[in-house]
Formats: sequence, structure tokens, C-alpha cells
Amino acid sequence: MLKPVLLALFLPVIYCNGQMKPAALNFMQEVQQPLRNIRSIFQDKKGNYWFGTNDSGVFRFNGKILEQFSEKDGLSNNQVQNIQEDHLGHLWFSTGIFGVSKFDGKKITTWSKKENIGTFSFTSKDWKVEKSDLWFYAGGGVYRLQQDSLVYIPLRHPENQAKEAQSSPFNLSSYGVYSILKDTKGNIWFGTQAQGVCRYDGKSFTWLTEKGLRGPAVLSIFEDSKGNIWFGNNGSGLFKYDGKSLIHVTKENGLMDTSFPVSGKSLPGTLSRIYTINEDNYHNIWIGTVDNGVWRYDGKDFLQYTTKDGLSSNAVNIIYKDQKGDLWFGTDSHGICKFNGKSFVAFQ
Repeated sequence: MLKPVLLALFLPVIYCNGQMKPAALNFMQEVQQPLRNIRSIFQDKKGNYWFGTNDSGVFRFNGKILEQFSEKDGLSNNQVQNIQEDHLGHLWFSTGIFGVSKFDGKKITTWSKKENIGTFSFTSKDWKVEKSDLWFYAGGGVYRLQQDSLVYIPLRHPENQAKEAQSSPFNLSSYGVYSILKDTKGNIWFGTQAQGVCRYDGKSFTWLTEKGLRGPAVLSIFEDSKGNIWFGNNGSGLFKYDGKSLIHVTKENGLMDTSFPVSGKSLPGTLSRIYTINEDNYHNIWIGTVDNGVWRYDGKDFLQYTTKDGLSSNAVNIIYKDQKGDLWFGTDSHGICKFNGKSFVAFQ
């Protein structure tokens, strides 16, 4: 683990010629690995912030000291895609190559070694939902953690159970899971590589694949304060599910980029490639895109923010709401910025 580094406090936002300019958060001394390429953000029960990166492991920030943990400290991989906390206060990390690591407050251990994983079939009676369970991404389905057992469960559409029956958690298939949500009703939602979205209610599976949701990867699933479920698709954009019908929000608002499948790049002002979704205290939905900044949606109108508005980068990988209700934005290459209700304040 690297030597702890002190950080300066948040500085007030500076206005120049009437325009918003973010004040920077500055390190008091240089770290060996810069805090950038952020993939995940999490605040634990003690109030510590955790920042997972694309290639530098995970950082813990207690308000004064920044500590870095990497493969050298036991992480299964230096790409940290998701962070969770169990009922005992242990931190769990979903890492690159579909790894799972645990931090018990003293050491990090890897749980995703082949000899440590049990495997169930699609039709297994062991598919269940428990309050204390944690779920993790896997190449052909999901991992389920119950107490001290990590189990790999292949994900299959009921009409296609036999195909890819010998799938591995370490090899990506069309049923590989990229996003997971446990909603307020106890349902588990899985966003897949190319098969749309699956909901498991503890008894049966429901698949949502229509209107372009199936095909490109579903990288984000979010439940808002009204119980609506939102899906972020890397190609087809934003979807909303109210429990009865699926709405293709991007298409209905004229924000589709039909040229993306051919060009591989998003046109400015389009909302087609989504990585992350969250909601602020005023019930606005925030959507982070791969290359078109972040968008705020009030249910009627969209407002786009880019680097011109103080955003650290136009590639927004994660939007996280902390215990105070503040929004944090983890971006590619330029680290983290925080939205204070009016403007962005960025790490530098």
C-alpha cells in the first residue's frame, strides 16, 4: 500500500466574467499513481469514500488521507468496476476479468479463484434472493455471495438454456452481466452484454429485450425515488420501465445517434452511449455518457453539461450520490468532480 497522502479541502467555486469555473482540489504532495480513470465511487458506513479506477486499483479517502490499494495488496485486478459493503462492514470489489475481492479492514483477499467458486445450473433451486446477499458481474452470468460462499450462476433465457451451457465466469458471453440492481421490492435486475435485461423476483425470470434494449450492452440499471427502473444502453441510449411498459426515452426525445453503429463515434448532442444513471435530491435524473458529457432530465427537458461547463471530462463512467445527497462524477482520464447544486468542483 502506498504512503498516505494528505488532500486539501474543497475550495469554493470561482466565478470569472460571470461564468462558472470550478476550483480545483489539489494534492498537498504528489502520489505515485494519479487519481484518474475513475470507474466506481462508494461511501462506506464509516463515511470513507472509495474510488475505483480503470488501472490503478482503488483509493480510500477519509477526508484527510488518501490511500491506494492495488494488486500488490491482494486485489484480483487493478480495474475496480463496482464497490459494495456487506452487513459486517466488509468491502467487496468487482474487478477486471470478472474478479471479486474482499477487504475486511486489514487485508484484501481474492475470492474469484476457480478453486473457490461453486457452480449452479440455470434451473437450480439455489436461485434465491436474500437480504444479505451480494451479487457480482461474471462473464457468462453472475456471482452470488451468500454468507461465506461465492457461487457462479450461468444466466440463460428460458428458451435458450442449452446454449453455452459450459460457460465460464471468466469468459465473456452474450449473457455476461455488466450491471446489477437490487430494487426496493427485492427484485434483482441484470444488464447483459447483448441479451437485454433480466429480472429475477425470487421465483421466476422476466426478460426485457424490445425497442433496441437487446443488442448493445446494458451498462447501467437504476431505480428512482418513484420506483421506476432506468436502463443505460451503450448504443441505444436511455430506457425507462414503470413496471408495465418499456419506454425508449432517447428515441422519443429525438436524441438517437443512428450513425453510431457504423461510425463507432457519437455525434455531439446525442444520448446514445450511456454508462451510468443516478437521481438528485430534486428528483432530476442524471445520465453519464461515454463521450457526450452528463445530462440532467427533469421528466420533460434535457440539459447537457460538458467540459465547457466545468465537467472534468466528457467521458463519465460513474455518477454516485453520497450520504449527504451530493453527486460525484467519476470520469475518464481527468478524475473526479463533485456537483454542489450549482456547479462542478474538480480534483486536479
